[in-house]
Amino acid sequence: MVEHFDARETCAADERESDLMARLPALVTAALRAPGWRRHLAATLGDFDPATINSLAMLVRLPVLRKSELMRMQSERPPFAQLLPESPSPSHPTLAPFGRLFTSPGPIYEAEGQHDDAWRTGRALFAAGFRRGDVVLNTFSYHLTPGGFIMDAGARAVGCVVIPAGPGNTEQQLEVIEHLAPNAFLGTPDFLKILLDAGDKSGRPIKSLRRAVLSGAAFPASLQTEFAARGFEAYQVYATADIGLIAYESAARAGLIVAEDVLLEIVRPGTGDPVADGEVGEVVVTSFDHDRPWLRLALGDLSAIMPGASLCGRTNVRIKGWLGRADQTTKVKGMFVRPEQIAEVARRHTELGRMRLVVDRHGETDAMLLQVEAADSQRDGGGLARSVAATLRAITKLGGTVELVAPGTLPNDGRVIVDRRPVA
Repeated sequence: MVEHFDARETCAADERESDLMARLPALVTAALRAPGWRRHLAATLGDFDPATINSLAMLVRLPVLRKSELMRMQSERPPFAQLLPESPSPSHPTLAPFGRLFTSPGPIYEAEGQHDDAWRTGRALFAAGFRRGDVVLNTFSYHLTPGGFIMDAGARAVGCVVIPAGPGNTEQQLEVIEHLAPNAFLGTPDFLKILLDAGDKSGRPIKSLRRAVLSGAAFPASLQTEFAARGFEAYQVYATADIGLIAYESAARAGLIVAEDVLLEIVRPGTGDPVADGEVGEVVVTSFDHDRPWLRLALGDLSAIMPGASLCGRTNVRIKGWLGRADQTTKVKGMFVRPEQIAEVARRHTELGRMRLVVDRHGETDAMLLQVEAADSQRDGGGLARSVAATLRAITKLGGTVELVAPGTLPNDGRVIVDRRPVA
């Protein structure tokens, strides 16, 4: 019998959606208590009633907030870009709900709530087989960045005993493993590989580990096979310092299950426009934490929604996992070309399908080729290609060739701009 962290994981999908939609107005209201969110939202909606934001159709009217934009906003109004809700009472400062403050490369500043398992990672570790009494070696960093605390809180929420090891210090960690015999591991796939190899080389092979939760780096099939051959199971978790847990792997081994209290969208890169299920696009997350609300935060990662529910019984939406980065901005002849510009070309030619801009070198000159999916009848003659080329020039201020291709020709990988120029 499959165990679950709580009953919410197996509730009916429409019940979950109804619950999240009912909670949206209060989340927007909380966000509007923050001057930064008021500025961000006012540019699109002006004065509006938060009570009307109670459906996905209404939510997608809100602008996305990109991570690159967040860095700029925090730089202009440090440390939190005024995105934390202001307390209704002057006697309760804005930072009162938080227990720790962190910084990640960028820099981007983050705040941790004071409630237990504030990053909500407990259910991911439970799905990976972590249980009360397990001894966990946590090798995520506890220094300034929140990674160590994100996983530490989840492990303790499950009832585990945590060794706050952090990364590095391989020899000392091998000694700790030898004496304390942890049966579970938290960290990156690369560091786990380093520890295992160092143990073998030193004559102290690591035999106590039975399971691992990995994040922060790619987990290639070769490492998955190697870890399984060593007799322990390793699961992937998708989490960020802003949101906390976003999605996690279960024993079904079929995609990543979206976490509770998270509303995930897949949008066309460079836009806030949702794509059809199965289409690769950028991950956008709304997080239901009123102390630190996030409304349509675009993470810059590519993924796609999978059909159906997991065989493990968890009913939330599944995604394919990390499929690359969405930020595909490049420079052509000294000018930036962005995915948003290709999306604008598509908006002006709605009768066409996918578009992909290929940037290359012809001799010593940059060259752009816009590949466009068009029906057979549209590919006759050059009128349509010339029209799209004119739109491309008007938007990017650069000339380019347009190639009309059959529907389904361009790969479904979320790539809007592909730069094929050799690296200098």
